[in-house]
Amino acid sequence: MSTRTGRIYRVAGPLVVAEGLESPKMYEVVYVGSEGLIGEVIAVRGEKAYIQVYEETTGLTVGERVEGTGRSLSAELGPGLIGSIYDGLQRPELEIGKLTGDIFIKRGVRVNALDRSKKWVFEKSREVKTGEKVSDGDIIGVVKETPLVEHRIMIPPGTRGVLDWISESGEYTVEDTVAVVSSGDEKREVKLYQVWPVRVPRPYREKLPPSEPLITGKRVIDLMFPIAKGGKAAVPGGFGTGKTVLLQSLTKWSHADIAIFVGCGERGNEMSDALKSFRELFDVRRGRPMMERSVFIANTSNMPVAARETSVLLGVTIAEYFRDMGYDTLIVADSTSRWAEAMREISGRMEEMPGEEGFPAYLPSRLADFYERAGRIIALGSPERTGSVTIFGAVSPPGGDFSEPVVRSTLRYVQALYALDYDLATRRHFPAINWLISYSLYVDFVKEYLNEISGGKWFEYRNLLLKILQREAELQDIVRLVGPEALPEEDKLLLEVARMIREAYLQQSEYDPIDMYSPLEKGFLIMNAIVEFYNTALKLVKSGVPVFKIRELKSPYMVYKFKLYSYEEAKKLYEEFREMFKREVEALTGESSGG
Repeated sequence: MSTRTGRIYRVAGPLVVAEGLESPKMYEVVYVGSEGLIGEVIAVRGEKAYIQVYEETTGLTVGERVEGTGRSLSAELGPGLIGSIYDGLQRPELEIGKLTGDIFIKRGVRVNALDRSKKWVFEKSREVKTGEKVSDGDIIGVVKETPLVEHRIMIPPGTRGVLDWISESGEYTVEDTVAVVSSGDEKREVKLYQVWPVRVPRPYREKLPPSEPLITGKRVIDLMFPIAKGGKAAVPGGFGTGKTVLLQSLTKWSHADIAIFVGCGERGNEMSDALKSFRELFDVRRGRPMMERSVFIANTSNMPVAARETSVLLGVTIAEYFRDMGYDTLIVADSTSRWAEAMREISGRMEEMPGEEGFPAYLPSRLADFYERAGRIIALGSPERTGSVTIFGAVSPPGGDFSEPVVRSTLRYVQALYALDYDLATRRHFPAINWLISYSLYVDFVKEYLNEISGGKWFEYRNLLLKILQREAELQDIVRLVGPEALPEEDKLLLEVARMIREAYLQQSEYDPIDMYSPLEKGFLIMNAIVEFYNTALKLVKSGVPVFKIRELKSPYMVYKFKLYSYEEAKKLYEEFREMFKREVEALTGESSGG
C-alpha cells in the first residue's frame, strides 16, 4: 500500500480539499485527519485533490494529514455476506456495536466486512483437477453459507492459467488460500473471498433478453404491470404513499434467490422496523427465516451524506457477485432521491455549475450507471449458468411532483414504472400504484410465460381490466356532475365492475397474513371471476336487465372474499361462486323473460 501523504487545505462539510498529495487518482481511497476518516478522491484540479469524506468531518482542521492508499473503494465478497447488516462502507454494524457499545458509529472505526476468524466448510468441486486450465468465473468448490444459499467459490475475474494446487475439502477461514493458479511465472492465490471495486460492473459472458417474470406476490405488479428477472423499475411517490412498505414487501416475498435491501438516506425508525421485522420473519414459501437469503445495507438520513452513494454501489456489487454464481438477485434502493440530494450537496460545495433545481449536470449519467447494472446474463466460467440482477429504485419527489429532475432522469433508464398515488393512499388503497400512470415495457417479453400458466387468457384479460379502469376514469367527471344514475346501463355496469377490480383484485393488505402474498394462480382465479361476471352481466344488460337488478345478486360479493383465503380455499369458493351465479342469472333471465 502506498504511503503518499498530503495535508488538508480546506474543509467544507463532507468535502475536504487536500494539497501535496502526490499523483492522486480519481476515486482513490484516502484516509483523512488524525482519526483516519475514510474518503474518496472525486476531482483533481491542479495540485489539489477534492475528497468526499464518508464520515462526519466535525473537528477536522487545516494542515491535518491526508494519506493516499492507491486503491479504489472496494467490496469484500465471500461467505458471511448473507444475513449481514452493513453501513454504506460495508462495515458490519453489529460488530461495530460490540466494539464501541454506542448507539452511533464512531468515526474512524475500521472493521473487516467478513469475519476473519470464522471457519467455513469448503467442499472441493469434483470437476476441477490440478494441472488443468482454469479461467475467471470457474467454480472450484462450494460453501454452504445458509440452508438457502450455497456459496459458490469462483476463480476471480482476470485470473486465468493452470491450476497448480487446490485444497482438500475441509474447514477454512475466508483468508485461507484454497487454490493456486499459475500463468507463466506469475502465481495467484485464490481465497474464499474476492475484492471488487464498487464502481466497476462485474464482467459476464453474454447479456440475455428478459423472458421470465419476477414474481413479487403483488397482483397489481405480477398480473397488470409485470417485471422480468433482470429488469429495472422505478417506484416514485410522495410522502405517505407507502414506498418503504411496498419495497420491503418486494424484498420479503419476491421469488428472487437473494434479496438486498439498501436504505439510502431514509428515516432511521423505518430502517429499524425493517431490520427488526426481517430478523423475525419466517419465509413461509421457502420454509426458512428470511435473513437466510438477505443482505441489509443501512444508511440512515443522519449519517454523512457522501456515504449514500457507496451504499447504493455496494448493494449492486453484492447483487452482481451472487448473480455470477447463477442466482436471481433483487436489489431494492430506498431511495435514490436521497442519493441525488447528496450529489447536489457535494456538487455545490465543489462550486460546480448547477443544473436543473441545483442538481449536478452528471445526475443522469450516475443514475444510468446504476440502473444499467441490472440484467439477465450468462456468467463467466464453467459450468455454464445464468443469473440476474433486478433493480427497484424508489424515488421521493418533493410534493409528489413527478416532473422533477430525479424522476424524469430515472424514467429514461428504467422499463417499468410503479407510480404511487397520494389520493389512493389517503383512501387506504394499498399498494397505492396508480394504474393510469404506471406501465411496464416487459409485458411482451413475459406474455408467453404468463399466458402458458393461465391457459392463454392472461394478456386478453389484463387488457380488458385496464380498459375498464381507463373508461371508469373517463366517466368520473360525468358522475361528479350529474351522478351515476344518469349514465347508460352499460356504463353503470362498468362502474360496478371497476369497483370490483379495485377492491377485490388490485387492493392488497400488507398486514393480512394471507393477502400479503398472492401467488400467480390465485391472482388468475380472481381475474377469471371478474371477467366471467362482467361478460355475463354485460349480456344481461344488453338483453334489457337493469343494473340495479344485477346489484341485488349475492354471488358477485363472494369475489371480494377470494383474496382473504389461501389458493386451495379460494378455488373451492370460486366453484361455489360459479354455481350460485349461474342459478341467480337463470332466475334473473326467467324473471326478465316472464316480465
